[in-house]
Amino acid sequence: MFYIDSLNDKQKEAVLYTDGPLLIVAGAGAGKTKTITHRIIHLIHQGIAPSSILAVTFTNKAAKEMRDRVMTLLEDRIHGNVPEQSSGTGAPFVSTFHSLGVYIIKENAHLIGLTKHFSIIDEGDAISIIKDIMRGHDIDPKQHEPRKIKSMISKAKGDFITLESYRAGVTSSMQSIVALVWGGYEARLKKEKGLDFDDLLLESVLILRKFPEIKNKYQEKWKYVHIDEYQDTNEVQYEMTKLLVSKSENICVVGDTDQNIYSWRGANIKNMLHFEKDYPSTKIVMLEQNYRSTGKIIEAANSIIEKNQYRVPKTLFTKNVDGEQIIVCEAYDEVSEANFVAKEIDEILKENKPEDIAILYRANFQSRVLEEALLSKQIPYQVLGVKFFERKEIKDIVSYIKASLNKESLTDIKRIINTPVRGIGRVTLTKLFAGLFTELPSSMQIKINKFYELLEEIHEYIDTHKPSEVIKYIIEKSGIEAELSNSTNEDMERLENMKEFVTLSIKYDDIENGIEKLIEDASLSSDQDSLMHKEKVNGVRLMTVHASKGLEFKYVFVTGLEQDLFPHARAGQGTKEDKEEERRLFYVALTRAEKKLFLTYASLRTIFGMKQVNTPSEFIYDIPAHLTEFTQSNSVGGGVVVYL
Repeated sequence: MFYIDSLNDKQKEAVLYTDGPLLIVAGAGAGKTKTITHRIIHLIHQGIAPSSILAVTFTNKAAKEMRDRVMTLLEDRIHGNVPEQSSGTGAPFVSTFHSLGVYIIKENAHLIGLTKHFSIIDEGDAISIIKDIMRGHDIDPKQHEPRKIKSMISKAKGDFITLESYRAGVTSSMQSIVALVWGGYEARLKKEKGLDFDDLLLESVLILRKFPEIKNKYQEKWKYVHIDEYQDTNEVQYEMTKLLVSKSENICVVGDTDQNIYSWRGANIKNMLHFEKDYPSTKIVMLEQNYRSTGKIIEAANSIIEKNQYRVPKTLFTKNVDGEQIIVCEAYDEVSEANFVAKEIDEILKENKPEDIAILYRANFQSRVLEEALLSKQIPYQVLGVKFFERKEIKDIVSYIKASLNKESLTDIKRIINTPVRGIGRVTLTKLFAGLFTELPSSMQIKINKFYELLEEIHEYIDTHKPSEVIKYIIEKSGIEAELSNSTNEDMERLENMKEFVTLSIKYDDIENGIEKLIEDASLSSDQDSLMHKEKVNGVRLMTVHASKGLEFKYVFVTGLEQDLFPHARAGQGTKEDKEEERRLFYVALTRAEKKLFLTYASLRTIFGMKQVNTPSEFIYDIPAHLTEFTQSNSVGGGVVVYL
């Protein structure tokens, strides 16, 4: 079995165990993706039909990596690119949780009053709808942040709490506001025949619960279930997993309790800790050999995480070199800190590419001063989180497609009815959406009718053309190209981004229902997916620690290591579980580094316009002294004193 020759003993043990429940506890950099993909290959070589295998993870990036690895290993059996939803072609079904939810809902849409062309409401559009609902109830968005309300609704849905049960349990004025807005929000989604990200999971689970014959169909379809990052599953994802696993209990979950960092969005570490209770015959395999980082980085990471109690105990080890000391820099203020980082990066770039370097921070506001320092040294950089699919011009094209397929999607129609400018204003829209079309002036009725005729033409074009051709058609036929051509540099850049969208969409041209898959991927794209597309600027990566999970870089700078910033003040005021999650977050930050690690903090930092005197993070003191080398950056110019 050539495909297991490159595995270590523990990885082989996991790959070769194929019958019954399997829990793989995989430390950072221990080759978990390699282990899952090789296990899938082993199942196929043992005679299991590829289409009987399901593998679920959290991001498009992770799903693509897993799918590509499986197909590479199977290239002697299956040739060409096999799309995600084409399990019937003889390929394993590799998907994110949300894409799996879309798949189940589309196959059974009629059961919940939808068609397969239902709209997926992305986060930006969801916030916009919530703002509309708040305005309708005279709720001040400055006093009650719309994103917070959306987050509370999302958390409730992830915990399997319905609107009715939430209303019944209201105990505060804020919860009353959330319940009021939630009611309007649900009514709006129903009217638009739309589902938000949380509904994609919730509704698919409700289908599996309500209709045993459908649940049995999927259990029969996918006899072997694999779940990646199991420690990050919330209650709905946990329930979905249990419903898809048949009585044979051929389920393999992979995860690391030490990398559970998403409890704020519903991830429940207990799902992994209690796996053996759910499946009493579970076999456990520990993957503790790290292939990514140097010995010093691994020793530091172990010293940090061993202080936590809510975890599956394990100790990472590596056969890599010990490597360089971990640099700890005390800076005078955030400007001095940023200048130190930029100066060090300037040196690193003499022998490395910008893409080999990442700057991590606890909170997004920290990026501004870091960006300024990089700009001053003309160091190229990319801020992770600026998604390709979140650009206005790309969302406009996607909305044209979605509105042509689902003319009930008022959110999409509102977005594009005046893009390009057609002279259709807010008052007209209000009357149109209120069903008062006949009260509009005849000239305005003609404009609106022409717009809907355009949507119908696009729909007809979709039926007979490839996705890339559809996007070209929309750019030209809508009038967007004419409006943006021969205009400002910014407009020309938007047009170039649209043309890049055409290029990106070519990979969907040979996929069955490719246009639906394209808009699904566009709607479900994550922060990390911005790294999957061609960006104009390649450079040093800047991101929050949360966004860095699953990534790795030769050189990593972890900035802002001050008490109450990292660990965050909220953790200090919270439960023991909250404090342990902050420590897990720091562990994740450390284990992103392959070759060298820099930890920085500022004695003085300006937050909300106020200068604060800071003490170093407690995490710094938890790293054994023999692993670190201290420096100071005292001046705005970035002067450095080194203490050996």
